[in-house]
Amino acid sequence: MTLNNYFVTGGAGFIGSNFIRYLLNRYQDIRIINFDKLTYAGNLNNLSDIEKDPRYIFFRGDICDKKNIENAFDQFHMDYIINFAAESHVDRSILNPNIFFTSNVLGVLNLLEVSLKQGVKKYLQISTDEVYGSLGKTGAFTETTSLDPRSPYSASKASADLLTQAYFHTFNLPINITRSSNNYGPYQFPEKLIPLTILNCLSGKKIPIYGDGLNIRDWIHVDDHCAAIDLVLHKGIPGEIYNVGANNERSNIEIVKLIIQIITDLHQDLKVSDDLISYVKDRKGHDQRYAINSNKIQKELHWKPSISFESGMINTIRWYLLHPDWLNSIITKDYFLYYQNLYGNSFQL
Repeated sequence: MTLNNYFVTGGAGFIGSNFIRYLLNRYQDIRIINFDKLTYAGNLNNLSDIEKDPRYIFFRGDICDKKNIENAFDQFHMDYIINFAAESHVDRSILNPNIFFTSNVLGVLNLLEVSLKQGVKKYLQISTDEVYGSLGKTGAFTETTSLDPRSPYSASKASADLLTQAYFHTFNLPINITRSSNNYGPYQFPEKLIPLTILNCLSGKKIPIYGDGLNIRDWIHVDDHCAAIDLVLHKGIPGEIYNVGANNERSNIEIVKLIIQIITDLHQDLKVSDDLISYVKDRKGHDQRYAINSNKIQKELHWKPSISFESGMINTIRWYLLHPDWLNSIITKDYFLYYQNLYGNSFQL
């Protein structure tokens, strides 16, 4: 049996680890090489349930080191490259833009160069709706919306997207780009809104909300996103961009209050209420609203989301309630010091 080799960068992170699990559950004739630097957001505990699967290989490496990538490629002929590896938190990009451009642009250049040299079947760049900028009260991003990034993070991702497209047009490298709305689900590092809110509810700490809390995001469960990535990887037309969203627009304050209500219903002995909410100074360049139009992927590749926002949120919160050991393994003193720097005394050890 001939195996297809999947080179998954950033596979120990939130979306990457869920995607690896998705592939292993769906296909038998595969080998997955998880290439991850294991930064603060990369956690091998995310994949502890499949680490002994003979189809799975972990390779510690940094996409910013081209020789690192070439060493992995020397051991296996890679058929598919899926790049999740990225610095991804807007707050951190404001504090240190240089790290974001080094990883998110130069790292992508290394991957494209090695992919071109080896002649891969497909290079898939995982991007974000944040490259489009901010929306008003109406409308949604389409694949032809002009790029208008507003933060160092989104600017670095937009740069990587343009570089990826250039390798298609100049060198005929078969590529696709996916741009998804905000993901939620298990194994997400608690710097993002949903897991951070859950963590602070469980520990009785203040929940920081930027500004007035009325900034709107479009949410998709990570499993629906993984299904979309799989379709684009295998059936996407080379050179095309596909938006991935589930039409779940919610304000940040609405999300936080929903989490408080669900935790109260699931864990009635916890004393959780809206009193935990703490409004803090707004983030610099904070985009007001995102919304994704995913008609293209639905029409061309017959994808559609299958997880309702309500059931997805309940299952996500239940997962965090059932996995305190996972949370405890990543909550360090450095974690709290970082968020104290951002939000002040809302974060106490």
